[in-house]
Amino acid sequence: MKRIALSILISVFIFSVNAQVDRSKAPAAGPAPEIKIGDYQSFQLKNGLKVFVVENHKVPKVTYSLTLDNDPVLEGDKAGYVSVTGDLLRAGTTNRTKDQIDEDVDFIGAYLSTSASGMYGRSLKKHSEELLDIMSDILYNPTFPEEELEKTRKQMLTGLKNQESDPKAIASNVAGVLVYGKDHPYGEIVSEKTINNITRDDCVNYYKTYFSPKIGYLVIVGDINLKEAKKQAKKYFDKWEPKDVPKHHYDFPKGYSSPKVAVANKDGAKQSVIEVTYAVNMKPGTKDVIPASVMNEILGGGNFGSRLFQNLREDKAYTYGAYSSLRSDKLVGRFTASASVRNAVTDSALVEMIKEMKRIRDEKVPEEEIETIKNVIAGSFSRALENPQTIAHFALNTAMYNLPDDYYKTYLKKLYAVTPDDVQAMAKNYIMPDNAVILAVGDVAEIKDKMKRLSPDGVVTQYDFYGNEVKESAVPADITAQKVIDNYIEARGGKDNILKVKNVKSEASATIQGMTLNITAYKAVPNKICVETTMNGNLLSKQVCDGTNAKVVSMQGEQKLQGEMLNKMLYESYLFPEIEYEKDGYKLELAGMEDVDGTPAYKVKVTNPAGSAQTLYFSKDNGLLVKEVSESPQGNVVAKFKEYKDVDGVKFPVKVTQTVGPQSIEISVEKIEVNTDIDDSKFKI
Repeated sequence: MKRIALSILISVFIFSVNAQVDRSKAPAAGPAPEIKIGDYQSFQLKNGLKVFVVENHKVPKVTYSLTLDNDPVLEGDKAGYVSVTGDLLRAGTTNRTKDQIDEDVDFIGAYLSTSASGMYGRSLKKHSEELLDIMSDILYNPTFPEEELEKTRKQMLTGLKNQESDPKAIASNVAGVLVYGKDHPYGEIVSEKTINNITRDDCVNYYKTYFSPKIGYLVIVGDINLKEAKKQAKKYFDKWEPKDVPKHHYDFPKGYSSPKVAVANKDGAKQSVIEVTYAVNMKPGTKDVIPASVMNEILGGGNFGSRLFQNLREDKAYTYGAYSSLRSDKLVGRFTASASVRNAVTDSALVEMIKEMKRIRDEKVPEEEIETIKNVIAGSFSRALENPQTIAHFALNTAMYNLPDDYYKTYLKKLYAVTPDDVQAMAKNYIMPDNAVILAVGDVAEIKDKMKRLSPDGVVTQYDFYGNEVKESAVPADITAQKVIDNYIEARGGKDNILKVKNVKSEASATIQGMTLNITAYKAVPNKICVETTMNGNLLSKQVCDGTNAKVVSMQGEQKLQGEMLNKMLYESYLFPEIEYEKDGYKLELAGMEDVDGTPAYKVKVTNPAGSAQTLYFSKDNGLLVKEVSESPQGNVVAKFKEYKDVDGVKFPVKVTQTVGPQSIEISVEKIEVNTDIDDSKFKI
């Protein structure tokens, strides 16, 4: 009886609720959640340095972050020197060498880094005085040692080689040039030439000009109180001499009246990196920032529910992920939508990307979708507050960008006040596909024609790694693939001289990630080869082919090659492969002309009788091979030949850069011997 009565009561309750709820409308949003942002305290030293203190006594650690609010500098033909200055700050002082700095930091279990815009350090509280002593020594007494500059230069050059084959790095360079221009700090590109132009004086002058407490902010976070922080700040930073710092003004980028469609080449790429990007005028802390962030989060802000993600991944299966960013900046902001897609769908993916950009601009976003995104953003914001560094970051932003004191305290209130009308207004203001740079980086031979459908006038411009336009050259009517190969044979010394060579021994060294490898290669006609790679006298790998069989010996053991891998090595082991191309089974295809590091080159695709293909690039000027692209289990292998040496009437490449994926190796051949005594046991399997 009690159960029946209870059921009746529940039914009545449900009926009464249903009678009062209009299920055709989404429920009204509740009030913005109340949040408490931790307090920070601040003071200023007499030299102008502004100090912020965030107490957090849960862990006995303290962090010190020194930030300089200086304008970007146009570096010109020394692009890269500003970041080098930041790196070299930590490379030695008048009191400590770099090694001593490293030892002193390690001894107290601390961490210390420097940059062109300041430095950051953290340690246990009991070692904070020692850490500050090191930091202040670096701040007051850097020496910028010449030998450390050379080390940094070599590291940058190695990194640059790796970037040249990285499609994302290529896209970053090209997009930067097209969006900002090369005469803007954000559009400058570091090159081998600019790196080699950097001098110690450049670093010293930058330090003397731009390191001033008048534009400095010191943020102290951790197990420390205001009294202790004041004492430390005065002790270690009060002696910092104030000076005025130059201000720099740059015109806002001109932009485009119609889409600028561009491509850049990544040899043999199976995927394309695609971007739709342009400059936006959005300063940090302005009223548009919060509603614009909601709009961008809906479009492609990194969550699985974003429209770009749902369209390009879930619906079309073009990519693993598609994203957009809308960045505010005190100089010039930027919008970018990006993804990595298969070559075959490069154009289709961009069409869908632009379609989503236009949809969010032209159609009002449903309130339910906006509420979901606001909850996602609010959740991230609230979780970030658990980290005291977030409070410090808020304090710094408030000071640097002159934000209202309650900007972050009222953040969620402003967030939850965003309406569908606000989102559409932001889209109309900041989503501009008709004025964008539309860029694809991949195998240009596959994607360039596809990109024409995105260009109103059908024009697609190709750029190189440094953002320079690649001029198309027409192949002369009398040039064929076989003629290019014949010219190459003649350029190497002629067929008669080549046929006199029965074997070759070469000794080379290679640098990879700062390590030096020694490579000794033995080759004999027709296709015998033995390549031994050692480091410090220890064998790392050995490749052997006796003309019929082949094997690879490594630290993991020995592997005899079979099937496709064996056939591939047999054909690649010929002493002079170009002599073999005239035989039956080889297929030559002239695939046009392409610029290789400023040199126009004929592009020839060679397919051997086993079906394995490689693309060769021969200089139009001297006929020599300048680049080779082939496949390997690790990905495409790109080799560039930069210097040849004549040995007994035949030219051999002696400076080679080989790139596999993101890894680049510089190979220098020190010794070549022709028709020397090579024991046939070297090729024994």
